[in-house]
Amino acid sequence: MSNKEILSVSEGEILDIEIEEDLLKANRELASANRKILDSCNVKSINVMGSIGSGKTSIIQWLIKELKNKYRIAVIAGDVTTDIDAERVREAGAKSIQINTGRGCHLDALMIRKAVKKLDLKQIDLLFIENVGNLICPADFPLGTHINMVVVSVTEGPYMIIKHPFIVKEANVVVINKIDLADQMEVEIDKLVDDAKKINPLTKTVATSVKENMGLKSLINALEL
Repeated sequence: MSNKEILSVSEGEILDIEIEEDLLKANRELASANRKILDSCNVKSINVMGSIGSGKTSIIQWLIKELKNKYRIAVIAGDVTTDIDAERVREAGAKSIQINTGRGCHLDALMIRKAVKKLDLKQIDLLFIENVGNLICPADFPLGTHINMVVVSVTEGPYMIIKHPFIVKEANVVVINKIDLADQMEVEIDKLVDDAKKINPLTKTVATSVKENMGLKSLINALEL
């Protein structure tokens, strides 16, 4: 008798896999088209990903206040139901559009295509897209942005990065936020940086604290702004 385990897959499961692959392929094609649209209007775009509470919105606000005299800035804010984040970035001085995904756990390229149509891209230099608070689903759905930025917070614990390798692999910049709380949370910043570099040697890592105004210049440099 063979020791080899045979896993059978039903027709329904095969169909689900095929549908998912088609969906991901269609999203990649739309993302590529989105990039071409943004490039044609000379708009630099940044996809900001991270868990709820990691500080995505605060960092975007921080960057807007620092850069609004240099760039014409807009924000597409993704959330399940509310428009709280979009309102916060408006208060910081940027145009914003809210996308509510309902039960959806991420933004996708089609949502961005529809949102971009509502913006006058000729009046924008820099576009931030704040993804839904999630470190899993957004990794599979590129939006067509020039930079993928992932924000993690020390309050999420010492294993947040190694538990989410797929999104880190897609990140051009990893922001380790709320570093003023590292001692209280017993989290080593250098270890988080090392974890990110092991997963993605090409990613840039920046340690920040919006509360203490730490790391802003380094983040701006990492984003090449």
